[in-house]
Amino acid sequence: MATNSAVPASPSPFAIFRNRNFTRLWAAQLVSAMGSALTSLAASILVYRLTGSAASVGLMLIATAVPTVFVGLIAGVFVDRYDRRRIMIAADMIRAALVFLIPVLIPLNVAWLYVIVMLSSAVGQFFDPAHASLLPELAADEELAAANSLMAASSIGSTTIGFAAAGLIASRFPIEWAFYLDAASFLVSAGLILFIKVAPPPVSGKTSVVTVARNLRAGLRCVVDTPILRSLFIVVAPIFVIFGLHNALLLPFALRALGATEFEFGLQQAAESVGIAIGSLLMVRLSDRLREGQWLAISYIGMALAAIAYSQSSVVAVAIALVGLSGFVNAPSYIGRQLIIQRNTPREMRGRVNSAFFVTRDVMFMIGMALAGLADVIDVRVLFFVSSLALLAAGALALALPGLGQPAAEWRRAMSLLRGAQAAPAPGAGRAATLADFDLLAAKLPSLSGLSGPARQALIAEARLSEAPPGATIIRHGEAGDAAYFILTGRAVAGIAADDGGYRALSTLGPGDFFGEIAALTGAPRTANVVADEPTALLQIPARSLRGLMSDPVLSRLILGKMTERLNRTHVSDLPRVAKPDQQSLRELRSAQAEVL
Repeated sequence: MATNSAVPASPSPFAIFRNRNFTRLWAAQLVSAMGSALTSLAASILVYRLTGSAASVGLMLIATAVPTVFVGLIAGVFVDRYDRRRIMIAADMIRAALVFLIPVLIPLNVAWLYVIVMLSSAVGQFFDPAHASLLPELAADEELAAANSLMAASSIGSTTIGFAAAGLIASRFPIEWAFYLDAASFLVSAGLILFIKVAPPPVSGKTSVVTVARNLRAGLRCVVDTPILRSLFIVVAPIFVIFGLHNALLLPFALRALGATEFEFGLQQAAESVGIAIGSLLMVRLSDRLREGQWLAISYIGMALAAIAYSQSSVVAVAIALVGLSGFVNAPSYIGRQLIIQRNTPREMRGRVNSAFFVTRDVMFMIGMALAGLADVIDVRVLFFVSSLALLAAGALALALPGLGQPAAEWRRAMSLLRGAQAAPAPGAGRAATLADFDLLAAKLPSLSGLSGPARQALIAEARLSEAPPGATIIRHGEAGDAAYFILTGRAVAGIAADDGGYRALSTLGPGDFFGEIAALTGAPRTANVVADEPTALLQIPARSLRGLMSDPVLSRLILGKMTERLNRTHVSDLPRVAKPDQQSLRELRSAQAEVL
């Protein structure tokens, strides 16, 4: 007898819009990016009208870039020390006031435009890393790729609309309207962010010059000491130089080599934006098919090949199509880069790490733009071709560097381990922990270095060190939680069963990461399975010991901060069905933990 068995459909990547916090953040970016594009183009038009000087327009662009060098890295420290949501709201409110003042002060002296643009850019140095750091706290790991793709698509689309609107306003209405609309967009963005519910990061110590310097060093050390972040930095630094060079060469190439008109050059820019937007939308569904490093390599190699073809083109229509293709294959590199940073940076370090990459991007981009002056002594086709070969080499390098060349087979292996979690053996009982074990952990988790001597002794008094072989299930979803675990060496994967019968990975855990704290502190059953992906050494802290140590402010901030982040990223439907008081306490932690911290 024939039977019909339907294969469960995978959840739509657009289902993330059911997450109200993400939807508010997405809408806030959509509105503010449109407004910022209005100001960017309107300011250029206004300064050219007032001065008639192209050099004055270039000076304004420099005024936009300068704060990156002097403020960017420091801003990341403050993003990690204070409520990121409040930083974003304050940044939007300040920029609204600054942009509103442009049409008021410009009639007095055009120099005010440069001052306001510089101040607005400086404030943006706080907003951007806060935004990049907040996103992974709002989206679960399996939603993160779709979240970044949708953010990229909305940013490009709204920027394009903003540019078009600025041109329309400049030609038919008083140009001051563009600035007033941008100020309003910042206020709308701030209002949307106000209703996002997320806990601030845990902070230890008072903010001082010494503390800021120490935090800054720790953030930079995180980039250097994390292999995949270090590899990403090595790859993107020269690539941003090439991007800056290519962007600056597009106009002289179009006019000199192609004999194109300025209108046709504008079509090139439009084609690139459309390509990026389409590529970003496709990445919503495709981004999890390959690992992030592979997307980087595909993207850079694809852009290099398109650029090589562009350097040899002589037909304007073909050149426009190639620029559009380059934009299309650019999308995976942006999304892959964001995912690498978000998935491999500790929550308390995200502001500093994002700022380090933003500063590197902008500085390298400016260097590339400066190198465009070589086109006055070298044929622009030759310069474009040689730089495209360098981009091709950088794409190939991405496949070879540690972490970036990670094959998709490793991700599938992690899924296989999680599916077998219920039947896999548990690690052995291990041995009693020592202070040497704690010192090893503190080296991987710097937040613990602030624990007092008595607190350290109490932490290891009943702790045990156990070794989990690859494939061993450390904790199982739904079982009683009697301990929390800190990883000293090795790697583990955490995940839960999906509604379609598959498996969802929540995170990959490495040295310095910890898990099991939700069940240990609340008495609720485990919220996920955790399986060793390679030989893993674990410091096991009994629940009663952990509860007793929560009076220590250092440990309390660390544990409650991570606990809140996980609950923010875990769907309520994924929480185990337990007794009503415990279930209620878990739900309250998701929304109210910010007040506890």
